[in-house]
Amino acid sequence: MTKKLKIGITLRITNAEHYDEKRDSLSHDWYKMFQKINAIPILIPNDYFQSNDDVKNFFEDLSIQGLIFSGGDNIGDNEIRDNAEQLILTYAINTNIPIFGVCRGMQLINDFFGGSLSKASNNDHVKKSHLIDILDNDLEKIIPNNSIEVNSFHHNLIHKDNLGKNLIPTATCKNDKTIEAFKHKSLAITSVMWHPEREQNDFNQLFLKNTFNKLNSN
Repeated sequence: MTKKLKIGITLRITNAEHYDEKRDSLSHDWYKMFQKINAIPILIPNDYFQSNDDVKNFFEDLSIQGLIFSGGDNIGDNEIRDNAEQLILTYAINTNIPIFGVCRGMQLINDFFGGSLSKASNNDHVKKSHLIDILDNDLEKIIPNNSIEVNSFHHNLIHKDNLGKNLIPTATCKNDKTIEAFKHKSLAITSVMWHPEREQNDFNQLFLKNTFNKLNSN
């Protein structure tokens, strides 16, 4: 049996109803997805890291091998999460930990490399599905006809002109050509604007497996 990978995943911050406190949270969909890709989820708290050393010790003590930046909220909505994820992303890049960004996570990575966002003028990407065109050879191997339908839950868009340095588009929305997925030119970074955990089909499972399973050969 293949040994399960330890994959860290960031959490959104939510208000607990009837309690005067904030809590880190994660959709149960992610736990099901981790099972399907043969990985163990390591939940990464937000209000825990005060320094780079805190992040280093956390990752090393738990032997985290890969990292997912989850969705939820906009960058700037919560300073605690923003600061934590900046520290985590910097550490992961400096230590060559494979990274997979989802929705907000993709936007965070784009911002880190100097990219920017634009606001959609309509709701074409909110609680709707749409076709994407695949631009990457590796992705073409796991889907038919170079196009597939994905879910969409975002107001923020990334256009080609807004893409961060050394980020390469791997999928675009068929309708408006906004960027739906990218990878880094040289680092082990992949990101998507849709939510693979909310639609656990063969494509999304294979996409995540291909991102992390190469770790088993190291």
